[in-house]
Amino acid sequence: MKIALNGRPLTEQTRPAIQALLGELARRGAEVQIHEDYRQNIQEAAINHPFTATYRSRQDLFDADFVFSIGGDGTLLETVTHVGERTLPIVGVNTGRLGFLATINPDEITQTLDWLENGKFSIDERVLLHVENDRDVFEGTNFGLNDFVVTKTDRSSMIVVHTWLDGEFLNSYWADGLVISTPTGSTGYCLSVGGPVVLPRTNNFIIAPISPHNLNVRPIVVNDGSRIEVTVESRSKSCLISLDSRSKVVDDSVRYCVRRERFSAHLVKVKGDTFLETLRNKLNWGLDIRN
Repeated sequence: MKIALNGRPLTEQTRPAIQALLGELARRGAEVQIHEDYRQNIQEAAINHPFTATYRSRQDLFDADFVFSIGGDGTLLETVTHVGERTLPIVGVNTGRLGFLATINPDEITQTLDWLENGKFSIDERVLLHVENDRDVFEGTNFGLNDFVVTKTDRSSMIVVHTWLDGEFLNSYWADGLVISTPTGSTGYCLSVGGPVVLPRTNNFIIAPISPHNLNVRPIVVNDGSRIEVTVESRSKSCLISLDSRSKVVDDSVRYCVRRERFSAHLVKVKGDTFLETLRNKLNWGLDIRN
C-alpha cells in the first residue's frame, strides 16, 4: 500500500496518534511519502519512523493509493491542493476541532487501515470551483473545495461587488463582501453569513453577500454549470480575496470568473456516515429539546 501524508504541527495531544499511525504503516510494510513541512514537524516532535521519501509539490507526489490528511478541515482543504487534478483518494483524520470533512478519529486509525486494505470504503466525490483572473493571483492553484470570497480589507468602508451570471448582470452588492460557495462549503463560511445548507452532489453554487447594506438581497443558489463574474469597487482601491485557506490583498481592478473545475476531490468514507448524520452530529442540525 502506498500512502502519502500531510498534516499540521504536532501537539502533545496529537503526538501519540501520529506515532501510532507511523508505527502501524511501518508494521504493514507500507510505502510512505511525507510532505516536507510535515516531515520537519514530525522530526521536531522526536517521533521515530523509517520513512525518508518526501514531496514538496503536486509534481513530486507519487501515485499514492491514499493521501492521509492529518489535522482538521483546514488541513484537508490544503491537502486537496496537493492532490489537484490527480484525484487521489484523500483520507481525513481529525486531530483538530470540528472535523466536518475530516471524520476519522485518531483512535480509529488501525481499523481504518484494515478497511482500506480490504476495500471496505467508498469515495465521496466533491465538486471544486475554479477561479480565473488575468494576473494568476493564486499562482496556479486556482481551485478550491469550499469557497471563493471577496471582502473589504480590515478597516476600509464596505465595497461594491458587481456580479454577472453567464454574462447577464445579476446584482451590485453593497456589502462587506461576497461568498461564492460549493455545496461542500455551504456548511462553512457561507453558513455563517446566512447561506443555506446545500447537500453534496446537487450541482449548485451559492452566492451569499456578507453583511449587505440592503434589505432586499439574499443568498441565491445557481447551477454549477454557470459562469459567475465578479468585479470590485473599493474606496481603498484594494480588497481581500481568498480561495479556501489561501488569501491575498489585491487591487480592485482585477476581474474574476468562477466556474466548476473540470476535476473533483475524492474523499474516502469508511464508516458509512451520511451527510445528514454528520450535519446532526457535528453542527447539531435540528436540535430541539422536544425531539
